[in-house]
Amino acid sequence: MEITVPAIIENVEKVTAFVNAELEKINCPAKAKAEIDIAIDELFSNIANYAYNPEIGKATVKFEVQKNPMAVIITFMDNGKPYDPLKREDPNVTLSVTERQIGGLGIFMVKKSMDSVEYEYKDNHNILRIKKHI
Repeated sequence: MEITVPAIIENVEKVTAFVNAELEKINCPAKAKAEIDIAIDELFSNIANYAYNPEIGKATVKFEVQKNPMAVIITFMDNGKPYDPLKREDPNVTLSVTERQIGGLGIFMVKKSMDSVEYEYKDNHNILRIKKHI
């Protein structure tokens, strides 16, 4: 299953609702659903805010279920500016909020809460794939 929408911040809710409907079909535990929702918010917001700026492009979100072990794979695709968020250095979370550099905390949370996060740039598309065992 997949959904393609304009990459605007207002569509975070639409993408989250799409994924949540699929998660309900497989009885996804509440904790995993909450972590997935946070990841969707972070990743789709980044696409909306940065991929095409100042233009507006499209983003596709693909939902897949893997069995043995049971996991969901959610793929975010856009053809905006190439950007690999996984190359960004993780923030030093031992520093106080005032000492930390701005940015990077969202993708750090995604990397910590998902079982895998992968990025590739292929055929003029940013492709970011997250996987969560449920």
